[in-house]
Amino acid sequence: MAAGEKTARDDRAGRGGFEAATGDGPVPGPDPRARAAEVRVAFEGLLQIRRLTHTGPGDPGAAPAPWERQRPVRAVALALEAAGLAPSAVDGTGRRTVTGFRVLAGERPSAVRVEWAGPPGGGAAQEEERALAECAAVLERLGWEALVYRGPRRRRFLEAEPMAGQAP
Repeated sequence: MAAGEKTARDDRAGRGGFEAATGDGPVPGPDPRARAAEVRVAFEGLLQIRRLTHTGPGDPGAAPAPWERQRPVRAVALALEAAGLAPSAVDGTGRRTVTGFRVLAGERPSAVRVEWAGPPGGGAAQEEERALAECAAVLERLGWEALVYRGPRRRRFLEAEPMAGQAP
Protein backbone atom coordinates (compact mmCIF):
# COMPACT_ATOMS: atom_id res chain seq x y z
CA MET A 1 0.00 0.00 0.00
CA ALA A 2 1.34 3.41 -0.92
CA ALA A 3 1.97 6.06 1.70
CA GLY A 4 -1.11 8.10 2.40
CA GLU A 5 -3.60 5.44 1.26
CA LYS A 6 -6.34 4.50 3.70
CA THR A 7 -7.74 1.05 4.30
CA ALA A 8 -11.37 0.25 5.06
CA ARG A 9 -10.26 -0.35 8.66
CA ASP A 10 -8.75 3.17 8.78
CA ASP A 11 -12.05 4.63 7.52
CA ARG A 12 -14.02 2.77 10.22
CA ALA A 13 -11.56 3.85 12.89
CA GLY A 14 -11.92 7.46 11.79
CA ARG A 15 -15.68 7.18 12.24
CA GLY A 16 -15.38 5.47 15.61
CA GLY A 17 -16.46 2.04 14.29
CA PHE A 18 -15.31 -1.31 15.58
CA GLU A 19 -14.52 -4.33 13.46
CA ALA A 20 -13.96 -7.79 14.93
CA ALA A 21 -10.61 -9.26 13.91
CA THR A 22 -11.29 -12.45 11.93
CA GLY A 23 -7.63 -13.33 11.37
CA ASP A 24 -7.60 -12.31 7.71
CA GLY A 25 -6.73 -8.65 8.16
CA PRO A 26 -3.83 -6.63 9.50
CA VAL A 27 -2.78 -6.76 13.14
CA PRO A 28 -5.59 -4.87 14.92
CA GLY A 29 -4.46 -1.43 16.04
CA PRO A 30 -1.06 -0.21 17.22
CA ASP A 31 -2.08 0.09 20.89
CA PRO A 32 -2.96 -3.27 22.52
CA ARG A 33 -4.59 -1.61 25.55
CA ALA A 34 -6.84 0.52 23.36
CA ARG A 35 -7.79 -2.53 21.30
CA ALA A 36 -8.55 -4.54 24.46
CA ALA A 37 -10.83 -1.73 25.65
CA GLU A 38 -12.63 -1.63 22.26
CA VAL A 39 -13.10 -5.40 22.32
CA ARG A 40 -14.41 -5.29 25.90
CA VAL A 41 -16.98 -2.61 25.03
CA ALA A 42 -18.07 -4.44 21.86
CA PHE A 43 -18.43 -7.74 23.71
CA GLU A 44 -20.43 -6.09 26.51
CA GLY A 45 -22.68 -4.72 23.76
CA LEU A 46 -23.12 -8.21 22.34
CA LEU A 47 -24.10 -9.55 25.76
CA GLN A 48 -26.56 -6.66 26.15
CA ILE A 49 -28.11 -7.57 22.79
CA ARG A 50 -28.51 -11.11 24.09
CA ARG A 51 -30.27 -9.90 27.24
CA LEU A 52 -32.62 -7.59 25.34
CA THR A 53 -33.60 -10.06 22.62
CA HIS A 54 -33.78 -13.26 24.67
CA THR A 55 -37.32 -14.67 24.71
CA GLY A 56 -36.83 -18.22 25.97
CA PRO A 57 -36.25 -19.65 29.42
CA GLY A 58 -32.82 -19.80 31.01
CA ASP A 59 -29.77 -17.59 30.95
CA PRO A 60 -29.99 -14.96 28.19
CA GLY A 61 -26.20 -14.91 27.97
CA ALA A 62 -26.05 -18.59 27.06
CA ALA A 63 -27.66 -18.43 23.61
CA PRO A 64 -26.56 -16.50 20.51
CA ALA A 65 -28.89 -13.62 19.68
CA PRO A 66 -30.44 -13.14 16.23
CA TRP A 67 -27.74 -10.52 15.49
CA GLU A 68 -25.05 -13.18 16.06
CA ARG A 69 -26.90 -15.79 14.02
CA GLN A 70 -27.05 -13.35 11.10
CA ARG A 71 -23.35 -12.39 11.43
CA PRO A 72 -21.69 -15.52 12.83
CA VAL A 73 -18.18 -14.72 11.58
CA ARG A 74 -18.17 -11.34 13.36
CA ALA A 75 -19.84 -12.74 16.49
CA VAL A 76 -17.46 -15.68 16.87
CA ALA A 77 -14.38 -13.55 16.14
CA LEU A 78 -15.49 -11.04 18.78
CA ALA A 79 -16.13 -13.79 21.34
CA LEU A 80 -12.69 -15.32 20.78
CA GLU A 81 -10.87 -11.99 20.95
CA ALA A 82 -12.85 -10.98 24.07
CA ALA A 83 -11.70 -14.23 25.71
CA GLY A 84 -8.10 -13.13 25.23
CA LEU A 85 -7.29 -15.30 22.20
CA ALA A 86 -5.19 -13.59 19.55
CA PRO A 87 -6.34 -13.36 15.95
CA SER A 88 -4.00 -14.32 13.15
CA ALA A 89 -3.05 -11.50 10.76
CA VAL A 90 -1.82 -10.95 7.23
CA ASP A 91 0.29 -8.22 5.70
CA GLY A 92 -0.60 -6.08 2.68
CA THR A 93 0.38 -8.88 0.28
CA GLY A 94 -1.84 -11.43 2.03
CA ARG A 95 1.10 -13.23 3.65
CA ARG A 96 0.26 -14.54 7.12
CA THR A 97 2.40 -12.74 9.75
CA VAL A 98 0.90 -13.67 13.12
CA THR A 99 -0.26 -16.98 14.59
CA GLY A 100 -3.79 -17.03 15.97
CA PHE A 101 -7.42 -17.83 15.22
CA ARG A 102 -8.95 -17.35 11.78
CA VAL A 103 -12.75 -17.29 11.42
CA LEU A 104 -14.38 -17.95 8.05
CA ALA A 105 -17.96 -18.46 6.89
CA GLY A 106 -19.11 -22.07 7.23
CA GLU A 107 -21.02 -24.22 4.81
CA ARG A 108 -24.36 -23.30 6.40
CA PRO A 109 -25.60 -19.72 6.92
CA SER A 110 -25.25 -19.66 10.72
CA ALA A 111 -22.07 -21.78 10.86
CA VAL A 112 -18.43 -20.72 10.92
CA ARG A 113 -15.10 -22.43 10.49
CA VAL A 114 -12.35 -21.61 12.99
CA GLU A 115 -8.75 -22.43 12.08
CA TRP A 116 -5.48 -21.89 13.93
CA ALA A 117 -3.27 -20.20 11.35
CA GLY A 118 0.18 -18.67 11.26
CA PRO A 119 3.16 -17.91 9.06
CA PRO A 120 4.93 -20.84 7.41
CA GLY A 121 7.23 -22.52 9.92
CA GLY A 122 5.71 -20.55 12.81
CA GLY A 123 4.42 -23.55 14.73
CA ALA A 124 0.68 -23.10 14.19
CA ALA A 125 0.24 -26.76 13.23
CA GLN A 126 1.81 -27.89 16.49
CA GLU A 127 -0.32 -25.47 18.54
CA GLU A 128 -3.65 -26.08 16.81
CA GLU A 129 -4.97 -28.97 18.93
CA ARG A 130 -4.57 -27.06 22.21
CA ALA A 131 -5.57 -23.70 20.73
CA LEU A 132 -8.70 -25.01 19.01
CA ALA A 133 -9.74 -26.80 22.21
CA GLU A 134 -9.51 -23.43 23.97
CA CYS A 135 -11.53 -21.78 21.19
CA ALA A 136 -14.18 -24.52 21.46
CA ALA A 137 -14.44 -24.08 25.24
CA VAL A 138 -14.99 -20.32 24.85
CA LEU A 139 -17.66 -20.79 22.20
CA GLU A 140 -19.50 -23.58 24.04
CA ARG A 141 -19.80 -21.36 27.15
CA LEU A 142 -21.52 -18.81 24.90
CA GLY A 143 -24.01 -21.22 23.35
CA TRP A 144 -22.13 -22.30 20.23
CA GLU A 145 -21.66 -25.97 19.39
CA ALA A 146 -18.04 -26.42 18.28
CA LEU A 147 -16.88 -29.66 16.71
CA VAL A 148 -13.31 -30.48 15.70
CA TYR A 149 -12.63 -31.88 12.23
CA ARG A 150 -9.55 -32.68 10.18
CA GLY A 151 -9.18 -31.06 6.81
CA PRO A 152 -6.55 -31.16 4.08
CA ARG A 153 -3.05 -32.10 5.22
CA ARG A 154 -4.70 -33.44 8.41
CA ARG A 155 -4.96 -29.89 9.84
CA ARG A 156 -7.65 -29.50 12.48
CA PHE A 157 -10.41 -26.91 12.40
CA LEU A 158 -13.61 -26.18 14.31
CA GLU A 159 -17.03 -25.94 12.83
CA ALA A 160 -19.23 -23.86 15.13
CA GLU A 161 -22.91 -22.97 15.02
CA PRO A 162 -25.57 -22.00 17.54
CA MET A 163 -26.56 -24.99 19.69
CA ALA A 164 -29.70 -26.71 18.52
CA GLY A 165 -32.92 -26.05 20.39
CA GLN A 166 -31.87 -22.69 21.83
CA ALA A 167 -34.29 -19.82 21.74
CA PRO A 168 -32.55 -16.57 20.87
